[in-house]
Amino acid sequence: MEDRLLERQELFSLLGDLPDFSVPIKSRLQSEESHVGLRCQRWQIEFEGIEAVPILVTLPEGDGPFPVVLYNHAHGGNYAHGKEELLTGRAAILNPPYGQVLAELGIAAVAIDTFVFGERNHDNEAATFKRMLWNGQVMWGMMLFDNLRALDFIDEHPLLDQDRIATMGLSMGSTMAWWCAALDDRIKVCIDLCCLTDFHDLQDTNGLNGHGVYYYIPNLLKEGWSTSRINAMIAPRARLALAGDLDPLTPTVGLERIDKHLKEVYAAHGKSECWKMLRYADIGHIETSEMRTEVLAFLEKFL
Repeated sequence: MEDRLLERQELFSLLGDLPDFSVPIKSRLQSEESHVGLRCQRWQIEFEGIEAVPILVTLPEGDGPFPVVLYNHAHGGNYAHGKEELLTGRAAILNPPYGQVLAELGIAAVAIDTFVFGERNHDNEAATFKRMLWNGQVMWGMMLFDNLRALDFIDEHPLLDQDRIATMGLSMGSTMAWWCAALDDRIKVCIDLCCLTDFHDLQDTNGLNGHGVYYYIPNLLKEGWSTSRINAMIAPRARLALAGDLDPLTPTVGLERIDKHLKEVYAAHGKSECWKMLRYADIGHIETSEMRTEVLAFLEKFL
């Protein structure tokens, strides 16, 4: 446990000058509406970050408290969309969207707009990255900070079960899921779709431009960090990874390396059943019906 805390501190140290995690959050409910089988709340939370963060909550019918998924939206160059992906989906994700599907299973979901997306689309990504870097901040670190503070929001919400939290997403949302799970033990289940990218193999296959500038952290590789090492910090908590073999963002050699390493890590914890990677031939950077089935079964089993 002490080694894990030291590793986590080391990883946080690479994420730039982050705001103070100990500052209490201030939450304000902005609106609430009901649909068939689904309630939708819109909040704004403040915690001395750069700006207030809009947050979307979907709730099943009933009294709760409900198990909850911290849902991380994708990138895809659609800066206007953001957290609305939870309600309306996107081209790379199956219909119906996850907000509806999770509610049908009795699971709530929480999603925020990350920097430059949705209601926070005030500036472009490159300018935001540069401005933060000049001020000692790392864009990915600031994005992570906001998502981790969303866990504090979950802790305080009376209808959400703080002891049953999962996180998931596709693409950028996938990466956000496994980083958040590595950095915070409150997350009990982590699911990523189509972005368990091995840093070294992305570099070796000339795939660096597949990610926006938000993705890159100074000194990460220099300090000995790899995708496998970060994901090992999630063990022995439940972990599902889904990838297409034709996805240029997840080189297959890297997937094989990560799978081998995490099988060893989870076996050492006596929790081999809690790590699962599934790869799909002839599939690229999209969710398939087979993936959707695996996601929902994994949540039902472990959440």
